[in-house]
Amino acid sequence: MTTAEAAYDPVTVDTIVVGAGIAGIAVTAQLLRAGSTDVLVLERAADIGGTWRDNIYPGVACDIPSHLYAFSFRPNPDWSRRFSTGAEIQDYLRGVVRDEGITPHLRLGTDVTDMTWDDHNQNWLVTTNRGMFRSRVLILAAGRLSEPSLPAIPGLDSFSGPVMHSSTWNPDVDLSGARVGVVGTGASAIQLVPQVAAIAGQTTLFQRSAPYVVPRSDALIPSADRVRFASDPAAVTAHRERLFVDAEAGHTARVTAGAERDALRSVALHHLGAQVTDPELRRQLTPDYEIGCKRVLLSDDYYPAINSGAVTLEPSALLAMDGNTAIAASGHRFPVDVLVFATGFAATRPPFADRVRGRDGRLLADHWSEGMTAYASILVAGFPNLMVLDGPNAALGHNSAFVMIEAQAELAVTLLRRMTSESVAVIEASAEAERHWTEQVDVASAGSVWLSGCRSWYVDERSGRLTLLWPGTATNFREALAAVAELPLPSSRENVPATA
Repeated sequence: MTTAEAAYDPVTVDTIVVGAGIAGIAVTAQLLRAGSTDVLVLERAADIGGTWRDNIYPGVACDIPSHLYAFSFRPNPDWSRRFSTGAEIQDYLRGVVRDEGITPHLRLGTDVTDMTWDDHNQNWLVTTNRGMFRSRVLILAAGRLSEPSLPAIPGLDSFSGPVMHSSTWNPDVDLSGARVGVVGTGASAIQLVPQVAAIAGQTTLFQRSAPYVVPRSDALIPSADRVRFASDPAAVTAHRERLFVDAEAGHTARVTAGAERDALRSVALHHLGAQVTDPELRRQLTPDYEIGCKRVLLSDDYYPAINSGAVTLEPSALLAMDGNTAIAASGHRFPVDVLVFATGFAATRPPFADRVRGRDGRLLADHWSEGMTAYASILVAGFPNLMVLDGPNAALGHNSAFVMIEAQAELAVTLLRRMTSESVAVIEASAEAERHWTEQVDVASAGSVWLSGCRSWYVDERSGRLTLLWPGTATNFREALAAVAELPLPSSRENVPATA
């Protein structure tokens, strides 16, 4: 027994889930529905919700239609808008936790600092700031949008004003009349820039590369529809399915050059042309890469905010700070009072990987040194009884994260149920199975727009592989995982058939 174990008598539990965001909630709900009640959810924050707990910047909202951005097993008939606000999504998730009976299994304010596989006892030893735990199974549901990515800006320590990342927004900072610098032009930036510009004295937007933006067409959901959905659950399900089919149709434009991609590009460029009147400004806002290579964004007020003059577009990156003067890569200098970084997250290198040790003490971060990989996007060779949700090749660029997460949660629960019924103590993907799955993902990714040359968070910068997105459709992902669920339970000592 180690010194740490002697100091804390570990609490033993069958299954530990790390993270209480969408993925953690999904798999815990499914576990409880399947009768697996010996489960703890460890969450470092003081509340559940993950992305929708952390991101409270002005204008934060989803870019997937509300009824599709929800669990199929817990539909919400009362969404107020076509695209829900962050606060409304957070309220929905709190309701799911309450109504699915997850609350008693939550341990909030519990930061997991180390997760180590104990080969002798065939379980995981989990160290936290609130004691130690042992579990037969460890499910990582920490997500990929949890750790802010902040660029190293020389001279930033000489800046005397408030500095915020979009995911660590401080509502106490008064932006009224202030000179605000916003760094980044991704999904968060296009939502917050119009809101900031409406109250700031002047907003300067530092753009490394221009995004493609298409109309959002947001609107209130008519009260008559909300009443109908509340009284007829089948109507909600049917509406969700229509939204799903519509979203799936967007996949073709991402993988194949042709009419669908041309049409998507035409919509984006027409939207830009209709909302930005100045030819030079329009040129600066025109992307120089193929549409879909990066995330296609939705907004009706981003271009008008820039076109109004309330936002000064600086078409180059923030290079350095000289006191309260921001220096762009172009050499232009801008006085600023507040700096906002809308620069995304450490998505390809999840920090939790530095805290997970598998067989022979191997770090998950080392296993993923050339980019994230997993068999069936969930099982990692060398890491027994570990399941990773919302990890390697488990996201989409065209459809709802809820669909993908539910598929992974269903596979996880099926594998755990079979371990019990078949009296199997340990499951683990073989290196060959993981390698074969990864090769098939790479083959499916080849020639896709995501690998057409732009710099995006979908692609690992070390290997050039598409490690975040599933290259197929959501339907294909569900089918692939359902097929895995029917195979013999994975063992590191066997060659497991793998088909991506």
